[in-house]
This record gives sequence, C-alpha cells and structure tokens, in this order.
Amino acid sequence: MLTIFLQAQPQGNSSMMLIMMGVMFVGFYFLMIRPQMRKQKQEKNFQETLKVGTRVVLTSGLHGRIAQVHDDGFIIETLSGKLKFEKAAVSREFTEARFGDKSKAADKSTDKKEIEEKN
Repeated sequence: MLTIFLQAQPQGNSSMMLIMMGVMFVGFYFLMIRPQMRKQKQEKNFQETLKVGTRVVLTSGLHGRIAQVHDDGFIIETLSGKLKFEKAAVSREFTEARFGDKSKAADKSTDKKEIEEKN
C-alpha cells in the first residue's frame, strides 16, 4: 500500500509523506492507545483499593462481598459459600453499574463500624 502512495506522488514530496505518517501515528496514539492505558490504570487502582465488606461483581457476572483480601486475590462470599478469585476477576465497570454509590457507602459504613469497635 505504501508503494501506491509513493507512486502517486512526485519524488519531491517525501518530507510531506513523512509528516503525514507522523500525524497519523500521533492521532492513533491519542485515539486508541492512551485511552486504553488510562482504562487499565483505573481498573488496577480499583482492584487495589477494594476492602473487606465491599460488594463487587466479577467479570463472570458473579455477585458477592469481599470476605478476605490476599496478595494474589480475594475470598468472595456469595449466597452459596466462599470462593477464591484472582484480583483481575473483579470488574470496576460491572460493579459501578450494578451497585454505583452503594458499594462506596458500604465501605464507609464498614469503616465506621471498625472505628466504633476499636473505641
């Protein structure tokens, strides 16, 4: 395909061709790569900040509460029992869509209970 572009233009515009390729690369970066990197960063931060008692939805669609936090994963308590999952299985998108502010409110109420128990 590059040969078609080179054949269509005279030899004097090779610098213009390089500029156009550069503009295309920059556009591709800002439209495709950067938003994906930002989304991955948000997902990782979400998974790292989850606490015991937080209601979550996994990528498989399973709903539950975090019972324990480990370095490599979570123990999720569901109606059928406790199951261990990797941290990557927790979906920020699904959790926010399902619980929204409720999951954040559950975190705050859990924190208040912990503070009251300490006193």
